[in-house]
Amino acid sequence: MLNTYAALLSKVREQKPLVHHITNYVTVNDCANATLGIGASPVMADAIGEAADIAAIASSVVLNMGTLNERTIPSMVAAGKAANEKGIPVVFDPVGAGASKLRNETAARILSDVKLSVLRGNISEIKFVAGQQSETKGVDASESDTANASGAGNLAKELAQKLDCVVVISGAVDTVSDGKKTVFVENGQPMLGSLTGTGCMCTSLIGAFCGAMPSEPLAAAAAAMLCMSIAGELAYGKTEQQGAGSFHMALHNEISLMDAGVLERLAKIREA
Repeated sequence: MLNTYAALLSKVREQKPLVHHITNYVTVNDCANATLGIGASPVMADAIGEAADIAAIASSVVLNMGTLNERTIPSMVAAGKAANEKGIPVVFDPVGAGASKLRNETAARILSDVKLSVLRGNISEIKFVAGQQSETKGVDASESDTANASGAGNLAKELAQKLDCVVVISGAVDTVSDGKKTVFVENGQPMLGSLTGTGCMCTSLIGAFCGAMPSEPLAAAAAAMLCMSIAGELAYGKTEQQGAGSFHMALHNEISLMDAGVLERLAKIREA
């Protein structure tokens, strides 16, 4: 599997897939730079007049509910449907699902109207989407859900089977499942939780990898999560005494410097 992930990273850098985002305006710059850093090309087109057109020429589409508003909801659905018509992978990040009626209704609409390749969220968001009892903390996972995340593997597997897509649950250990195989990414650094947007960046990286290998969403999602987790470890090692601002800059540096050799040398993964 490590050879597959390393080859996928090389493929992203060779192909430079176009990743269309309708995403969180708080983190949009980080998402664009993470996409560029890993070797792909970002485009952020959320106007209803062009969202579907851009989606139809993209390599993948990322839909992110982080800063949800009534204007962009129809754009998300239109972009998702246009991607489906062309067989282009769609990655959905249901940010804050469970926190408000609008977010809940929008997540349900996208899940109903758009065929996903990958669903990525934190444990609270994924539990809500799966219909389980969850506690939200705005757009973050709640402490109680995080403390009781030992069943993440089964949760991801069951939801992946239900939705017929890959499900990714971000956490201290990232869980990636297509309903048949489940991969656990055990790299990572708690400092990632101190920055706004690291989850959104993960979703963008998944979009980049899916754009390079649309037929292998499980491998694409796992490779993307590995890159982010390893970059976090390396960035922290260089900025441990310098604080969140320096860590932020170093994280982007490490994403841009990530290569197959680093991935194979540092990866900590296991399969269920």
